[in-house]
Amino acid sequence: MTDLSPILIVDDQSDNRKELTQSLNRIGFAVESVCDGLQALDNFRSTQYSLVITNAQTSENVGGDVLDSVKKISSQIPVIVIAANGTVNDAVAAMRAGASDYLLKPFSVETLEKTVTKALRLSNQNEQPGYRRKSSGSQPTGREIITRNQKIEDLLSRARSIAPSTATVLIQGESGTGKELLAAYVHQHSRNPRAPYVAVNCAALPDTLAESELFGHEKGSFTGATGRKIGKFELAKQGTVVLDEISEMPLPLQAKLLRVLQEKEIDRIGGTHPVPIDSRVIAISNVVLRTAVTEGRFREDLYYRINVIPLTLPALRERKEDIELLAGHFLKKHCQANRKTITGFDDIAMKMLVNYGWKGNIRELENTIERAVLISVGKIILPEHLLLEFSETEPEPAANFSVNTGYTVREMEKKLIFQTLKEVNDNRTNAAELLGISIRTLRNKLREYKEEGSATSAISAEKRVGTDIAVNSV
Repeated sequence: MTDLSPILIVDDQSDNRKELTQSLNRIGFAVESVCDGLQALDNFRSTQYSLVITNAQTSENVGGDVLDSVKKISSQIPVIVIAANGTVNDAVAAMRAGASDYLLKPFSVETLEKTVTKALRLSNQNEQPGYRRKSSGSQPTGREIITRNQKIEDLLSRARSIAPSTATVLIQGESGTGKELLAAYVHQHSRNPRAPYVAVNCAALPDTLAESELFGHEKGSFTGATGRKIGKFELAKQGTVVLDEISEMPLPLQAKLLRVLQEKEIDRIGGTHPVPIDSRVIAISNVVLRTAVTEGRFREDLYYRINVIPLTLPALRERKEDIELLAGHFLKKHCQANRKTITGFDDIAMKMLVNYGWKGNIRELENTIERAVLISVGKIILPEHLLLEFSETEPEPAANFSVNTGYTVREMEKKLIFQTLKEVNDNRTNAAELLGISIRTLRNKLREYKEEGSATSAISAEKRVGTDIAVNSV
C-alpha cells in the first residue's frame, strides 16, 4: 500500500494521533498527522492525500469543521470521522455532509483497516470525478450526467470545449436541474482538475461576514479577527471558485467581486497590499440574471463580466427521454443505500413518472424515487408508492381524462385504464398502446381489480371513478 498517497490525520489530541498513526503504519499505510484544520489546510496546498481521518471534536478548524473544509477543497477525497461520544444523529449528519464513514471509539485495528480499505476502494472507483454521458460509450469517469437528450449532449460538448480555458462561466437553469454537477464537470475537464474546487453559496453568506469569507482578513482587522483568515478565492489557487446563487449576493459585494474579476487580485480586509489570484470563476443562478439586472437587483456590468461563457440547463420536463434513465439510476442508488432488492417499476408507474410536471426537476425526481423505495414492500415500484400530486400531471394518453381530488393513486390508475378502454371500445391492444404499457401488464391490472372483490364490488368501483366499463373475464 505504500504506492498510495499518505493518509492525513487531523486530531488535536496527540495521544489519538500517535495511536492512529501506529495502527495505520502497522497495516501498511503512510501517514501524516496535524493538530488542527489550519495546519491541515497548509498541508493540502503542497501534498496530495488519499484519505483524511478527523476527530469530530477537533477545534480550530477551517470553515467550521475539517470535513466541510476538505470537501470544499476536493469533494473526492474520502473523509472518515471518528468520535468518542457520537450519536446516531451525529453519524447521519456526518454522512450527509460527505463523510465516507463514521467510527465510534473504541474500535479495533481490524475495524479501522476495513473502514479505510473500503473508503479507498470507493475513492479509487471515482478517481476522476467528472460525469459521463450515458449514451457516449466512453469509459466511466466517476459520477454521471445520465442523458440521451441531444440538448444535454450538445451542452456537455460545449462545456468540454471551453473547460481548458480560464474564462468565466455562467450556468443558469431552474432549481434542481443539475447546475452544480455541470460546474463540477467543467472543473474536471479543466487544465487543473486536481486543483481545489471551492463552492460558495452566496445566499448563505451573512452580510457582515461575506467579504471576509470570499476575500479573507488580517488579524485584528475587526472585532473577533483573532488571526489571519484565508478567503475562498485564495483557497482555490489555480482551481475553481463556484459562486452558487450569485443573484443573492448583496450589491456592495457585487461591486467588489467585479473588481476582483477585472484585476485578478483580492484585498483582504485589513490588508496592506493586494493578493494576486489565478482561480477560475463559475457563477450559478436559478433565476434569469438578465431579469434581475432589469429589476435593479444585479449589477449590469457584473452580469456582462460573468456571462462570458453561458451554459443553460433545460428543465427535466424538456428532456422526458431521460426520466426513465434517471429513475433507474436513483432506484439502484437508494436500493443500495437502504438494502432493498427492488427490481424495477410497474409500467403504469413509469408512465406516471414520464408524464409528471417535475417543477423541482431532477432533485424532485430523486426524492420521489427515494420515498417510493422506502414505502415499497415488494419487488416492483407501483403507482401508489410514488405519491405524486396529480394536479401537475399531463393528462396523457386520454384527451378527456380528468383529475379530481378525493381519489387514491390506485383509483386514479383504475380511472385512467377504464377511461382509455372506453375510448377504444374495450380493445385491450389499442388501450395498452395508448397507455404505453404492455398488453400483459394491462391484463394483470384488470385481473388485480377483479380479484380485489366480487364482480359487484368491481362494478361499484367503476361507478365511483365515473366509468361504465365492466371488467371482462381475463
